[in-house]
Amino acid sequence: MPDQSDGRLTFKLVYYGPAQGGKTTNLLRLHDALSPEMLGEIQMLETQNDRTLFFDLLPLGFRAPSGLLIKFRLFTVPGQVAHDGTRKAVLSRADGIVFVADSDRRQETNNAESFQGLVENCSRVGLDFENTPLVVQFNKRDLPSAVPEAEICARWSATPWPLLFASALTGEQVVESFEALLRVLYRRFAGEFSLMATHGLDEDAFVRSALGCP
Repeated sequence: MPDQSDGRLTFKLVYYGPAQGGKTTNLLRLHDALSPEMLGEIQMLETQNDRTLFFDLLPLGFRAPSGLLIKFRLFTVPGQVAHDGTRKAVLSRADGIVFVADSDRRQETNNAESFQGLVENCSRVGLDFENTPLVVQFNKRDLPSAVPEAEICARWSATPWPLLFASALTGEQVVESFEALLRVLYRRFAGEFSLMATHGLDEDAFVRSALGCP
């Protein structure tokens, strides 16, 4: 549930996925792509063989026409199995998730195990997985061993989540993946927090403001 207090609404967004899948690279590229004045300093928590990275997007927030201040905090989780406790701690109270899968065919089992871990960890930290905004990104599309896009689409066609294909190393589809999450996030919480009715903020304005677009 977003943190709402004193005229402020803060969303916690988490990048989750298997080790070395590109979660950290996604956040670094997103940080590079957005306007410097929108960004807080990147902070990193090193763990053995892995790391957790986070930063505040729009550290000063943006204001809805009503004056409501909206802020975002972005996190990655460590991918290594040994750090499951840290993953749960970071995932706790998340309002939206980007699941970053590795397109390398050799990583299909790791992707599946990580996604199942996400479902289980959501339950363990009290998140309603079925109603938590989620976007699935298949990263590393630049690899020669990448599973063909059509095969991935066929496999995920019955699922309700937006599916994107990215190369975080070059920045391809990194911002678009984040935008997709923002749109799902708005649709999930707009009614609950009266973003349009009370605060005059429609979906496009919410997304543009979060991305720093005029």
